[in-house]
Amino acid sequence: MGLEEQNEEREVLDSIFPDEITDVSDNSFRISITLDVPDDGSAEASDPPTIVLNVTYPEAYPDVAPHLDITAPPNAPKHPQFDISVDKPQLLDALQPTIEDSLGMAMVYTLVTTLKEAAEVLISDRLRQAEEVKEVEVRKKEEEENRKFHGTLVTRERFLEWREKFRKEMEEKERKQREEEEAEEKKKRGVKVEEKKLTGRQLWERGLVGKIDEDDLDGDDAVAGIEKLKVEA
Repeated sequence: MGLEEQNEEREVLDSIFPDEITDVSDNSFRISITLDVPDDGSAEASDPPTIVLNVTYPEAYPDVAPHLDITAPPNAPKHPQFDISVDKPQLLDALQPTIEDSLGMAMVYTLVTTLKEAAEVLISDRLRQAEEVKEVEVRKKEEEENRKFHGTLVTRERFLEWREKFRKEMEEKERKQREEEEAEEKKKRGVKVEEKKLTGRQLWERGLVGKIDEDDLDGDDAVAGIEKLKVEA
């Protein structure tokens, strides 16, 4: 009875998975399963991941469970959210309820469907978690940037200090403005600006005299030669 059912199931599987199923021996075969998962936009995940369900019929199958193993195709690119060497135990455990519910009946097709769904859910959950981590990092970065634009907390002491400084700055500004206005007003009225004579050294330092002996810069000779030279105060 077991062998007859095994052969019948095998024929059905050949028609369902003509390109995916490969014989290993008279009672064992493997089925390649391509997973449908969301594209996370990374180059590594451009190709959908593929897993292989290895099936061996024991003599009493389907009254007893088949021997199962899950592997990756040779040289398969690694998916960033899926590693068969790590995830195999969890996926095999996901098949146990289906096996228990299907004893006495052909179950390989149902096992393939269950395995595909379990693997896709696993990857989708990890992609979602990775996206949540990214969102948290983005929010943290935004909060850090926003903190740069927040002013220092204003206390009464800081406000009084700022006010006093502001008042002094305004008083100084007003004083300079008054002086400028007074000087301009005097100029309009024709008031002469006070003049003063420069010392010999000042004239020499400003390049207003020719060759004069430095020892005589503060003497009467230097002043006599340029006594008519005046500058505005």
